[in-house]
Amino acid sequence: MQVTLVQLAADLDPAANRELVVDSLRTVDGQDLVVLPEAMMHDFGPPEHDLAAAAEPLDGPFVNLLSQQARRLGSTIVAGMFERTDDLPYNTLVVLGPDGELVTTYRKIHLYDSFGYRESERLRAADIAPVVIPVGDLSLGLMTCYDLRFPELSRALVDAGAEAFVVPAAWVAGEHKVEHWRTLLRARAIENTVWVAAAGQGGSRYSGHSLVADPWGTIVVEAAGGNEQVTAQMTVDAVRRSREVNPSLANRRMQTP
Repeated sequence: MQVTLVQLAADLDPAANRELVVDSLRTVDGQDLVVLPEAMMHDFGPPEHDLAAAAEPLDGPFVNLLSQQARRLGSTIVAGMFERTDDLPYNTLVVLGPDGELVTTYRKIHLYDSFGYRESERLRAADIAPVVIPVGDLSLGLMTCYDLRFPELSRALVDAGAEAFVVPAAWVAGEHKVEHWRTLLRARAIENTVWVAAAGQGGSRYSGHSLVADPWGTIVVEAAGGNEQVTAQMTVDAVRRSREVNPSLANRRMQTP
């Protein structure tokens, strides 16, 4: 599977973000999977910014645009948005198939109430429902940003058949943050013997460093901090080989309930 991670910095203007997505995808060609960051529809903005007013339905302009682009590219696209409800919105990943259909959604389970920030005051935590989808010859488990710090979710995804994790993020910049990002992504790959494809927002507010790690935890490709794209090949054979050599999943004695 050929995957391209599209690292962008979103704006508070949804129309400008849609234009940015279109411009960025002009250079993408022949990919099985394209991953855009968390909150690509509309940035989080300052803590007082009303995300409920900015949220869109699943048939709104952002998802419709992604549908058009997925159909044009013949690729599966994963991207983050704020999904409208009758109360606080969800922090949602949408998955658009190569025919433009909305294949599935993943609503963020773990909200970022950490490092002095309270995402739960602005967004709604989803029910615990791990999402795994087949794309090409790999099964992909979905996580969003802060979910990365909770290894029990990654184990639930592996138990549901995941061979790769797809992690859109808006990983806030700061002391230790890039080190945490790289370390956690590699740890989730190593302990679960899976590929990890993580697309983060770039720019001054976020950490960037979108990357793909293989099932051994080796970083195959990594972006820097700006708007850029990185591409890698993820194979199911690498997963099978790593699990033959390192059968840690099979050797578990403490199973997920």
